[in-house]
Amino acid sequence: MLPRGPIGVFDSGFGGLSVLKELQRALPAADFLYLGDNARAPYGTRSFDTVYTYTLQAVRWLFDHDCPLVIIACNTASAKALRSIQQRDLPHIAPERRVLGVIRPTAEAVGQLSSSGVVGLLGTPGTVASGSYDIEVAKLHPGFRVVAEAAPMWVPIVEQGFAASDGADWFVAEAVDRLLARDPDIDTIILGCTHYPLLYHKIRAAVPESINLVCQGHIVAASLLDYLQRHRDIDAAISRGGNTLYCTTDDAEAFAARASVFLDRHIEARTISLQ
Repeated sequence: MLPRGPIGVFDSGFGGLSVLKELQRALPAADFLYLGDNARAPYGTRSFDTVYTYTLQAVRWLFDHDCPLVIIACNTASAKALRSIQQRDLPHIAPERRVLGVIRPTAEAVGQLSSSGVVGLLGTPGTVASGSYDIEVAKLHPGFRVVAEAAPMWVPIVEQGFAASDGADWFVAEAVDRLLARDPDIDTIILGCTHYPLLYHKIRAAVPESINLVCQGHIVAASLLDYLQRHRDIDAAISRGGNTLYCTTDDAEAFAARASVFLDRHIEARTISLQ
């Protein structure tokens, strides 16, 4: 029997809050349990094995807190850990539950946006190195190809509260210019990190208007709604009180203060341990 409980949302830190915000908007009655592994963030430069180990610990913790469904709202964790967890671990630890990521729904969406079939990707070094978007886009849209460029400074800029600063403009423009110089036929760019919506206006200013920018939050939310319509057992197991609990592996007060930047409202959080 599936436990009745909240939808788990996991990220290495704060970025997944941009996805959670859209999930809350799409499912206002649902309960959510957000977990940010801030004590061990960022994940973007860590090895596949380390990201897999950390992500599995988080999924197990969320399962222990009755989540029938977990959304890995982190591109790096989705790229480096999701498939292994789905195929190797889930059948043994919780075969009736589900773990979903952000890469596949995003890859599905670009098929309706790109006319040239050349899709740009801006992401963390880990997401870019994984080749996960290349694989998913090619699988879903034969003939399409992904041109990827890492933007390693963008996450620290957001995490340290400098997203609105003038200095961020240079780092945004520099990464965008590197990407666009790779191929003149890019007509759609995936913002392949859930931190990047906080830089959206700067990115939009640096990208020609003719190029589509793809943010993930609303795409993941729409995909989840469709998934729940097709999986009534999971949908029925989601508790619905309209509540969200915020947890972090680091300082709860500091997490709550920074989270307000992502969510546009004050929250309270608590500190937990995954070890």
